[in-house]
Amino acid sequence: MATWSNLSLQIGASLLMEEFSFFHDHSVIVLLLITAIVGYSLSYMLMMNYTNRNMLHGHVIETIWTALPAVTLIFMALPSLRLLYRLDDSSKGSITIKTIGRQLYWSYEYSDFINVKFDTYMSPEKELVIEEFRLLEVDNGTILPMDTEVRVLSSASDVLQSWPIPALGIKMDATPGWLNQGTFLINCPGLFFRQCSEICGANHWFMPIVIESTSVKLFIKWLSN
Repeated sequence: MATWSNLSLQIGASLLMEEFSFFHDHSVIVLLLITAIVGYSLSYMLMMNYTNRNMLHGHVIETIWTALPAVTLIFMALPSLRLLYRLDDSSKGSITIKTIGRQLYWSYEYSDFINVKFDTYMSPEKELVIEEFRLLEVDNGTILPMDTEVRVLSSASDVLQSWPIPALGIKMDATPGWLNQGTFLINCPGLFFRQCSEICGANHWFMPIVIESTSVKLFIKWLSN
């Protein structure tokens, strides 16, 4: 969660989010290096009142400042294309859940094992205890097993919604009359919070999402209950 001491990306709880974080760090390092080189060159020429006719016109220098940005873009594009391919990977997961966005709440359905359906509403503030988070807690959290490929099917019944979990590296639009899908694999236990990322109407921030990652045994026990 974002706090004054943690304003960077959330710690990745899935392989996809870990790759996102690595690509972010890789891109920032390259950009900082380019900014430092260009800034140093400009500062040196301005402060020393230095003018070199070879820097104003010349085939060699023009080839260099054309080739170097091209090579830099290639090194940044290759991992980006790999991440885009992973995002569009529609391989069938071991577990499929359906999430339907309603106005002010979410509906979930597990249909692989037994027909389990439930709705999740935001917990009222007066019912919260000290350890719970305001505007983020729900009455029925969504339980998912660790180390299992999960496929999410997302849609909406009324207005445009968005179902994101930043720690898992997934963000899906829930569009009425349209079915979107995404996959992720949680590699650690924990609670993951988020709210609807689409302005779906008045009080749209009252649509929190809570994902609880647990072991396969506890997940099966939860389903059986």
